[in-house]
Amino acid sequence: MFGRIGASIVGGLIAGVVFGMMMQMMMAPTPDGGQMPMIAMVGQIVGSPTAGAGWLYHLFNSAVIGAIFGWLLGERMHGYGSAFGWGAAYGFVWWILGGLILMPVLLRMPAFAPLMMPPMRMVAMGSLVGHLIYGLILGGAFAWLYRGAHYGAPARA
Repeated sequence: MFGRIGASIVGGLIAGVVFGMMMQMMMAPTPDGGQMPMIAMVGQIVGSPTAGAGWLYHLFNSAVIGAIFGWLLGERMHGYGSAFGWGAAYGFVWWILGGLILMPVLLRMPAFAPLMMPPMRMVAMGSLVGHLIYGLILGGAFAWLYRGAHYGAPARA
């Protein structure tokens, strides 16, 4: 039904919706002592601290990161177990790259700031859980969409 990249993009979007719902509920501290939904903080990266902008940017990233997953790792998955394993590992890597390095830097904070700033540590841990869930869903959705619901189906190019 889907080629490798198409399956990984759709898987990334499915996983991104779930992670986005988590970020919609997670609150992050603001410099003025207030709080804002994490998804709105994502919107700050593109200059609009709104949930709408956060969702658009987050889903764009989810699709791109999903495509990279299929391109880099798609042929390494030979069953649901390996798909979930690679997905979780991929989510962990993106927590480091995205959640601990890129997002803080794009928000004019130092890399790893969420771990170094006590008020942000809970946000960092929520982000870790979200990235792991994203990776697990991405891996499972990719396996199902690319290999088929019965996983024994031959690979599609």
